[in-house]
Amino acid sequence: MDLNTHNLAVPFYQAAGNEIEIFEHAWKNRLPLLIKGPTGCGKTRFVTHMAARLGRPLYTVACHDDLTAADLVGRHLIGDSQTIWCDGPLTRAVREGGICYLDEIVEARKDTTVVLHPLADDRRLLPIDRTGELLAAPPEFMLVVSYNPGYQNLLKGMKPSTRQRFVSLRFDFPDAAREEAVLRGETGCNTDLARRLVGIARALRALKDQDLEEAASTRLLVYAATLVHAGMPPLAACRAAIVDSLTDDEEVASALMEVVSATFGE
Repeated sequence: MDLNTHNLAVPFYQAAGNEIEIFEHAWKNRLPLLIKGPTGCGKTRFVTHMAARLGRPLYTVACHDDLTAADLVGRHLIGDSQTIWCDGPLTRAVREGGICYLDEIVEARKDTTVVLHPLADDRRLLPIDRTGELLAAPPEFMLVVSYNPGYQNLLKGMKPSTRQRFVSLRFDFPDAAREEAVLRGETGCNTDLARRLVGIARALRALKDQDLEEAASTRLLVYAATLVHAGMPPLAACRAAIVDSLTDDEEVASALMEVVSATFGE
């Protein structure tokens, strides 16, 4: 559920605008950050990049329906005939002055996310009821959450009392030039392959909400570029990494493969 990362090298990230500056200002001024954008547009990579850039340990939590406050804060465990308290990722991040990143925060139950409220306002406190501790977050600690607005509905939206505790950043898919740069930087592929894959993605994104529930993400393009760069034929790579990841409908898949075939001239 959680990952403790002490990054030795800063992962590649191609900035789109002033998001790096906003993140740094939020961190320096002890403000929590909300990042919203479609699946696979670079939200998680951005947070990983910034944690390494700032030299802070990163604790990532993939939120889901069964996530409890104890999963975040911690719980007592039985071992060696005694009860031992085990910190959760949120508590460890607070203790270490790290960055806690809750990915797809709207997937967590609202009674779970309430535990974030005293950390996400000017108090910056984490009460641990089961141990009686009241942890004050050090200046280096930062809370970051993300979600995909396209998945929101009446049952899975952020409570206003939670949302209005955060500075917000809106992410979207990169423009063509930046997306090509991302593919080259991530995979080492050549300019022609990057251009063709980005062209495919832009064509497929025009079909979103028509034949496709979700747009072709930059992440899927990276996968396709990786496979082609490793020697797989482009059509097979695009089928495996892009088309079959977007749809289970064979007719829709065939239509998407026509776009791929036209792009690669096969």
